[in-house]
Amino acid sequence: MKKDTDGHKKHTAAGRGRFSGGIGYVLAVAGSAVGLGNIWRFPYLAAKYGGGMFLLVYLLLMVTFGYVLIVSETALGRMTRKSPAGAFHAFGKSLPFGFGGWINAVVPMLIVPYYCVIGGWVLKYLFEYLRGSTQALAGDGYFTGFIASSGSVEFWFILFSVCVFFVILAGVKAGVERVSKIMMPVLVVLAIFVTVYSVTRPGAWEGVKYFLIPNFEDFSWMTVVAAMGQMFYSLSIAMGVLYTYGSYIGKDVDIEKSTTQVEIFDTAIALLAGMMIIPAVFAFSGGDMDALQAGPSLAFITLPKIFASMGIGSMVGIAFFLMFLFAALTSAISLMETSVSSLQDELHLSRPKCCLIMGTVVIVAGSASALGYGALDFVTIFGMAFLDFFDFLTNSVMMPLAALSTCILIIRVVGFDKIDREMECSSAFRRKKLYHFFLKYVAPVCIGIILISSIANVLGIISL
Repeated sequence: MKKDTDGHKKHTAAGRGRFSGGIGYVLAVAGSAVGLGNIWRFPYLAAKYGGGMFLLVYLLLMVTFGYVLIVSETALGRMTRKSPAGAFHAFGKSLPFGFGGWINAVVPMLIVPYYCVIGGWVLKYLFEYLRGSTQALAGDGYFTGFIASSGSVEFWFILFSVCVFFVILAGVKAGVERVSKIMMPVLVVLAIFVTVYSVTRPGAWEGVKYFLIPNFEDFSWMTVVAAMGQMFYSLSIAMGVLYTYGSYIGKDVDIEKSTTQVEIFDTAIALLAGMMIIPAVFAFSGGDMDALQAGPSLAFITLPKIFASMGIGSMVGIAFFLMFLFAALTSAISLMETSVSSLQDELHLSRPKCCLIMGTVVIVAGSASALGYGALDFVTIFGMAFLDFFDFLTNSVMMPLAALSTCILIIRVVGFDKIDREMECSSAFRRKKLYHFFLKYVAPVCIGIILISSIANVLGIISL
């Protein structure tokens, strides 16, 4: 039941955005990949699951499993010139698993509201560091007190959301691409500054060795599971982003080369994130693993305490949270852009109207997440606050299902021949054999493991 997609290839709405070229695409995808989860989630997972051993496993998975899913989503996006739901529909609307397109489309719509809430937290901390409140931010209970203060959290959430909204309203080239081209180089410079300062502190070298040198005694099956789970965060897989951004590039853009560049960029930022945080914690806490494994609170509780103990803590805090803000903005922009693109494709409305719809969704759903630790803390879903529930639903359930549906679409409907032709019109496709093998035999199994382990983790059966 393979439906020819020539009509879909030729049909591109007059108002559909386009990137100016490969560099614009790479920086936009890298901006999407380098987000909040990559800055704080990667270091604490690396610390928890063996440091250098986790890093080695992650890198191996990135150039195999990650490569396969990036290529798949990008190629399907460019082939059909559609965002996720439209890309699936291009091969037949009656497919029994066509819901996969809608899962890919809905995931960013559910993520971006609570992502903007966390972005608001980052904006608040940057503001306070600029005010010189370094010691106050390091105080016990500051963070929990802040997220419980509903009015303050709502204000910073809305301010962050407005910034994202205006970038999206400007369009693909004038908004998304331009912001990515400015923010990503600045983010790298700030990351290098914080990293250099971190690794030159007394006692930091032990943290460097722990993070970079694999110790095979630290290997466990959970190292692989955690590294696979991190790939979804790090590479923007199964969020509909790669379908959408793929639909914005021309046939002259080398997808394989661009994917390699994204892998390199993402790996570099992940390394910098680890080198910023792990050596700093070793230096200022004597290698306290509890401090390293603090999870999401690492950025908002542990690091401010470390910055407060530094001689130039205010400057480092400003640099770190400015970098953190840029990472949050570029990722939120990609999620919002994907959502708006899906609405344009499916509802056939103008970009401003779709922006308004998504703006309403973000404010309503985001407000629930923003107030979930304060005014609405008495409302829980399966024992979780709104933000925690949306995070679990999207990351632990919907994203693995979305990735699995992409694998099934290619294996059962599109076929490898069409993917090969799409790739080879601009790429040498040197990893073609690896792509075929991993997509057919390895990726579905890996995705199933991520899905089962993530749910088991929430149920308390295992601990990630």
